[in-house]
Amino acid sequence: MKELIIRSLAVGAGGFVGSISRFLIANLFGQLNFRFPLGTMFINVTGSFILGWFFTFAEPRGVSDAMRLAISVGFVGGYTTFSTYMFESNRLAEDGAGLQAMVNLLGSLILGIAAVRLGILVARWS
Repeated sequence: MKELIIRSLAVGAGGFVGSISRFLIANLFGQLNFRFPLGTMFINVTGSFILGWFFTFAEPRGVSDAMRLAISVGFVGGYTTFSTYMFESNRLAEDGAGLQAMVNLLGSLILGIAAVRLGILVARWS
């Protein structure tokens, strides 16, 4: 029971920091007044990088389960947002910006997988 509480608190703390980070970054990008949801794409791509880097970096170093949960499930889970990505893509399509919707969908997927790979490579160089 004690371990479950520690893990839950770790996820909650990481989620708090990740959610606040997402909010602040989205606000910064929102001030640019782009029609394209660049903030969400940036957040999801950098979150992909962080997750790829963290798992590769942490595994051989014996990072604790609580820390792994805090970073991966908590921080990255609170930071990234698949639902906003889908909603914004749908909104673009509904607004007649089908090409921008496709760029958002495909660009996020391609950049996301590239960011995971880059994160893994950076962690292996560390």
